[in-house]
Amino acid sequence: MAKKVVATLKKEGEGKDFVKVFKAIKSKNGAYSFKEEIISGDQAKTYFK
Repeated sequence: MAKKVVATLKKEGEGKDFVKVFKAIKSKNGAYSFKEEIISGDQAKTYFK
């Protein structure tokens, strides 16, 4: 499924490397929820900071 989403975001000559990232977020009561986004490859390292 991710391949279809990434393929629709591509344009000729730009947008070559999009990645799907998942981030675990802990709530106040201790449960985890996951947030997912599709971002460009060069922003992936700064997303987790």
